[in-house]
Amino acid sequence: MNADASDKSEIPSARLYARAKQVLPGGVSRNTVFRRPHPVYAVRGNGCRVTDLEDVERIDFSNNMASLIHGHAHPAIVSAVSEQLQRGSAFALGTEAEVIFAEQLCARAPGFEKIRFVNSGTEAVMTALKAARAFTDRPKIAKVEGAYHGAYDYAEVSQTAKPANWGDPQNPACVPVAKGTPAGALKDVVVLPFNNPDCALELLNQHADEIACVLIDPLPHRVGFIWAEDEFVTVLHEWTRQHGALLVFDEVITFRCNFSGAQQRYSVRPDLTALGKMIGGGFPVGAVAGRDDVMCVLDPTRDDLPYPHSGTFSANPISMVAGSVAMQLFDQDAIDQVNALGDSLRQRMTEAIRSINADACVTGDASLFRLHLKPQPPTDFRSCYAGPDEARQLRVLVDHLFDNGVTVINTCSGALSTPMTERDIDHLVDVVKSGLARVKSLANESTI
Repeated sequence: MNADASDKSEIPSARLYARAKQVLPGGVSRNTVFRRPHPVYAVRGNGCRVTDLEDVERIDFSNNMASLIHGHAHPAIVSAVSEQLQRGSAFALGTEAEVIFAEQLCARAPGFEKIRFVNSGTEAVMTALKAARAFTDRPKIAKVEGAYHGAYDYAEVSQTAKPANWGDPQNPACVPVAKGTPAGALKDVVVLPFNNPDCALELLNQHADEIACVLIDPLPHRVGFIWAEDEFVTVLHEWTRQHGALLVFDEVITFRCNFSGAQQRYSVRPDLTALGKMIGGGFPVGAVAGRDDVMCVLDPTRDDLPYPHSGTFSANPISMVAGSVAMQLFDQDAIDQVNALGDSLRQRMTEAIRSINADACVTGDASLFRLHLKPQPPTDFRSCYAGPDEARQLRVLVDHLFDNGVTVINTCSGALSTPMTERDIDHLVDVVKSGLARVKSLANESTI
């Protein structure tokens, strides 16, 4: 049943939020769940549906920021984790579970010769960058403008750049996310324009003896889920070969794209790959996989250990068991099924956009999508950027979806899960269509 919005004090989520504000900054533990006038609180999830504190059920196209490839409470994962809980959740010892899961993941991609588990995608990227520095004995990294790589000072440079501070398109500025970011962190990052190999080479060559690695997300969300072109990736790979640097892929989101991840698309192989999200089966996880000689910088049997690394909950058996079951279930048949559903979603959404002549487009691939309130698909971070008017319209659209039984990521992006069917896509497309019509009407009335 829907709560009566006329008296917000009677809404359970509003009451819970009043408590939350007393003990949490802004009443939340992560800003992505904040909503006005208050967050909505989940009570349970089952498959691709989530029920909130007001007993409202929604189809979940967010899947906890693309981390739940099999949706919520998959019976096989619940069973395996429940059994492990009876034996213990964390030890100051290794477990067979981490060895089994490491063998499983290394078998999925040719470049995964060794793997080290951590606790999040942010930590995986951080570990990969620090390993690259340890291997090359160089301080700087290069990354694509606007690409999201988590909360590490160096990796997050340029994530929130805006027209007022992003600088020359052929030489993007190093823009910090957090106030007080050390100037030294900005100096050790080279920001590259996306899919522009000539400019990338010119910028890389200016720092050739200082760059430890080039970091790239092959299908970056903040750039609109647009593929890094073959030529761009190949040029970056060749440059790293010529100059003693490493090529690092961030596949925290994109490993879901195929059996060996998004890197399966390319002829070149990254030296290191950061993993996370869906490989944990719904539990906190991260991993770095790559070349044996590079991963060796983490090897504690070395007398000259270049990079001492540890983590209290790294490779905890709960995440290892949950991840192992999730990845066993995510076989080629499951990948083909969910990717085909993604193709159907993007095609049908494009048809719906055309049918009402909306200034919108949808991008993405595999089981990922992003809706833009632009007539043409973006090609880089700057063309993907939503100005103030578009941002307001997107908020209206995301709220419309939420109020009509659909949860998406707040950029109007989504990630499919294996329990989804065409009926779920039907509902999403219908709600997107009515939402776009509403945005168009409000824009004409200049009330947004």
